Amino acid sequence: MKKIILLMAVVLLPFVFVSCNDDKDEPEIPDNHEYVDLGLPSGTLWATCNVGADSPEEYGDYFAWGETKPKEVYDWPYYKWAHWVKDTLNSHGYIIKEETWYKYYYMTWTNTGYIMEGDGKMELDTEDDAAYVNWGPKWRMPTLEQCQELVENCDWQWTQVNDVYGQLVTGPNGNTIFLPAAGGYATELFNDGEYAYYWSRTLCSIMKLKIESANQNHAYIISFGSWRKHVWFDSRFTGCTVRAVRK
Repeated sequence: MKKIILLMAVVLLPFVFVSCNDDKDEPEIPDNHEYVDLGLPSGTLWATCNVGADSPEEYGDYFAWGETKPKEVYDWPYYKWAHWVKDTLNSHGYIIKEETWYKYYYMTWTNTGYIMEGDGKMELDTEDDAAYVNWGPKWRMPTLEQCQELVENCDWQWTQVNDVYGQLVTGPNGNTIFLPAAGGYATELFNDGEYAYYWSRTLCSIMKLKIESANQNHAYIISFGSWRKHVWFDSRFTGCTVRAVRK
């Protein structure tokens, strides 16, 4: 009887060891980023600084929409989710010969015109969300609705923090966040100190916030300067800043 028990122990021990290794969790990104409850109806909590920044007035990193790492040049030829073939008409214009989308689209261009086919994804998957990837699973880029809520339910005041221009956003409960006027990035930084362009995670759609000139080439942003703040749109290849949210 003792021999049988010993044999069972020898067989079980390796099995238990392998099982523990298989269930071992991957290291998580430290969740050490601060946030503020502005008293918004949705309960959305807004981060105190931009993704890639260490303080509220720092610009942080710039991302093309649906990309999770900063880069040196932001333009359609370098955009992850689309490829355009252009035919130059003259020095001032071109026509699109071929337009291929790899993700986040609802129509595509062919030689005979646009075809209503695509993946239909109107919001970023988590693996393409710069806030989620860089800050961890509790963080996301804001939706269009969360951007609208911030613009419409808060008081905005153009000001300076440590010599950096931006908007001090005061929520219904009196709490505040500072959004620096970080400008945008194409081949180089532009409009910094004057304007800001903060990505949402929502693709432009004919069904939401109908803007005549906006289409699937664009995604919604929060845009502001010293005299105006609104929810608008920008080309998906543009390098814009990200202010993360959480529930």
